[in-house]
Amino acid sequence: MSEAQVEQHEPGHHGPHGRHGPGRRERPPTTRVDWERSDNFHNSHLLRKDEALDAAIRNSEANDLPPISVSPAAGQLLYLLAKSIGAKRVLEIGTLGGYSTIHLARALPDDGKVITLELSEHHAKVATENITKAGVASKVDIIVGPALDSLRKVASEPKFDFAFIDADKTNMLNYFIAAKRLLRKGGAIYVDNVIRGGLVADPAADTSEFSDGVRKFILAMKDDEEVEATTIGTVTGKGYDGFLYAVKK
Repeated sequence: MSEAQVEQHEPGHHGPHGRHGPGRRERPPTTRVDWERSDNFHNSHLLRKDEALDAAIRNSEANDLPPISVSPAAGQLLYLLAKSIGAKRVLEIGTLGGYSTIHLARALPDDGKVITLELSEHHAKVATENITKAGVASKVDIIVGPALDSLRKVASEPKFDFAFIDADKTNMLNYFIAAKRLLRKGGAIYVDNVIRGGLVADPAADTSEFSDGVRKFILAMKDDEEVEATTIGTVTGKGYDGFLYAVKK
């Protein structure tokens, strides 16, 4: 490539107005304030007001559940992904207050089923209230107990079409292996929180068991011949994180 060609491919050398056209101004690196503004703008146009989901968040907060549910946009993405593959059976690892569970259940036909696993009896009770109020209780079964124990008891047939993993990060790889066993060929697995502010890729900066668990999972994916996968980084009002999306061969 000639020097002239290099210059043409550098930022700011894409025609008389740069890469992004007229009206684009240079700006410093974005911050959480920018992410929240962007979230609010896009969500205000793409997400409809949903009293059942809002009530689920309020009830979870009132019952002292940690504020770690997926964001509204991420919940909508889960709904769209499950719906796009025509899912009828969904496995969820980590129920919390049932916010993501409601999204997933809504994506299923009337005879569909979400099997969701939750360690805490208190969380499961709150989730049951939220799921019932949302009108999808007939599509959801909550199993209470340690997820790895519950996964060993889940019947291997019929297979699941979609799995969502959002539980303790130390067992992320074990959860993935178990979910993969229960998934049909062509089924998809969504694993949340695999970026963790970029710390997963920087073991010198974060040696916590949570980031180590994610790191172990990502390293294992390199030699996993049963799936095709990618990770996507996201910035939202909740911060910088991301998810892994895998399809079973």
